[in-house]
Amino acid sequence: MSQATGKKKGGGFLSRAAKAKDKVTLEPITEDELLKKKDISPDEVLRLQKISEKYLCSPDANIYGIDFTRFKLRDMESGAVLFEVAKPPPTDDDEDMDPEEIDPNAGRFVRYQFTPQFLKLKTVGATVEFVVGDKPVNKFRMIERHYFKERMLKSFDFEFGFCIPQSRNTVEHIYEFPYLSPDEIEEMIEHPFDTRSDSFYFVDDKLIMHNKADYAYNGGT
Repeated sequence: MSQATGKKKGGGFLSRAAKAKDKVTLEPITEDELLKKKDISPDEVLRLQKISEKYLCSPDANIYGIDFTRFKLRDMESGAVLFEVAKPPPTDDDEDMDPEEIDPNAGRFVRYQFTPQFLKLKTVGATVEFVVGDKPVNKFRMIERHYFKERMLKSFDFEFGFCIPQSRNTVEHIYEFPYLSPDEIEEMIEHPFDTRSDSFYFVDDKLIMHNKADYAYNGGT
């Protein structure tokens, strides 16, 4: 079992069990079925059998003003930082932009490029910093599902817990990577960006954010 641990500024320590769900045992559901629903629950996204092609909620669903401001990946064995990025503060140019010119899905997709060595790591810590708006956030939860082509590699389930309004929070989630055979590693290196993930965020068991990412492991080759 993975562990989600971190320090929530202004709110003490967070320590939440992260339940890795390697097998989907619930009745399958399709993306089209979910897109017809007003609200989507955690159990429903766990029934998906493949990566989603569309976003399952609009940016407006995030009524809590949750905004991720920093992200860092580190190898838990060596402590080496693998990736780190912080969201730049807003500028005068941002304020002057016409709202109609702003892409509503901006910031919902990230593309990562790693070296082949990344696929040999066993445990990676992901530190996220995020701010919360004017509303209290109850049962903040993330389900993240990783796929290579049509095959699910692993599903992670992390609970952030309760976040007070107007707070800045920092949490580290620990990812235990699945075993990959040498042939699987070679295939993933040879097919950059065919490894993809869906990150679903819930408050009170209702989907409020959906982010996507893809990955290449041929950096430096």
